[in-house]
Amino acid sequence: ETKPNEHRAALTPSTCQTLLQHGFQITVERSTERIFSDDEYEKVECALVPMGTWRTAPLDAYIIGLKELPENDDSPLSHSHIFFAHCYKNQEGWKEVIRRFIKGNGLILDMEFLTDDKNRRVAAFGYHAGFSGTALGLDVWAQQQLLPEEKYPSVSPYPDESKLVNHIKERLENATKLKGRPPRVMVMGALGRCGKGAVDFARKAGISEENIVKWDMEETKQGGPFLKILESDVFVNCIYLSQKIPPFITKELLDNQRQLSVIVDVSCDTTNPNNPLPIYTVNTTFDDPTIYVETKNPHPLEVISIDHLPTLLPRESSEQFSRDLLPSLIQLSERDTARVWVDAEKLFREKASLIDS
Repeated sequence: ETKPNEHRAALTPSTCQTLLQHGFQITVERSTERIFSDDEYEKVECALVPMGTWRTAPLDAYIIGLKELPENDDSPLSHSHIFFAHCYKNQEGWKEVIRRFIKGNGLILDMEFLTDDKNRRVAAFGYHAGFSGTALGLDVWAQQQLLPEEKYPSVSPYPDESKLVNHIKERLENATKLKGRPPRVMVMGALGRCGKGAVDFARKAGISEENIVKWDMEETKQGGPFLKILESDVFVNCIYLSQKIPPFITKELLDNQRQLSVIVDVSCDTTNPNNPLPIYTVNTTFDDPTIYVETKNPHPLEVISIDHLPTLLPRESSEQFSRDLLPSLIQLSERDTARVWVDAEKLFREKASLIDS
């Protein structure tokens, strides 16, 4: 992984141990950023190699990672890569990514589109994305009350969930005393994995049920924009965007009277032409977590649009994801017939056919 502040791993030491027992060979790149130490992999008898060694791996090796490949590189790619490519929904630069694999005769087996026979994703970070995003959203709201003149500072991953919950809970209690009331949180897509994570964190942080507004497909079927969003202090977008939909909110709407002061775009479809939150255009980072949205209303509005939120809890989120992915990884030994991998390759071929050479 080369993305700044990325500490997760697609394969944890415990998952590697199981795969080794099934006869796989596993080579792990050394890393000082990863939440799992090199020693943890060596203890389960994985082979360790220097960072960047994947480029010279045997052609029959699968290259498994999470985030996008190193930037400023358009060289052909000849391996089969299992990762989140972020190029199947017409995101910015999607053609360039796929073109590298076409030129090198390589293959993308995209983790986002690995599905079971009921078309459900076999593994996803959604729960921890919603959980972590809501944590940061509530913390930004607390910051607005406690230190209104100061921009929200950089954040670092937490060693475990309890430390994250306790920190945010304490900040919220202080901010609530100052404000005279607790924040109202609205979760869009509340019935999905991501939405459930968002709701769970709000509850663990001490937000009462009456102050957690849970919307899903039933509430949004008439199409936006939705004035209801303006009535909450923190709006958390957790939907999975699969087609063009009316926007949930617009810049014009934000000029109106509102309580809304924090938006957490967990879905983070920033460069997607169908983004239902067309009020900002850039992703934020752990180093600079929020951006301000200019409106005619003097009430502040900050957006969090970090596209790897689960790394706020890198150990727990990695363990859960890797554990869910494990049954499909075991099926790599029969990739030509295993439906999950056959479908993944078919999808890549379909997308590649849309690219001009």
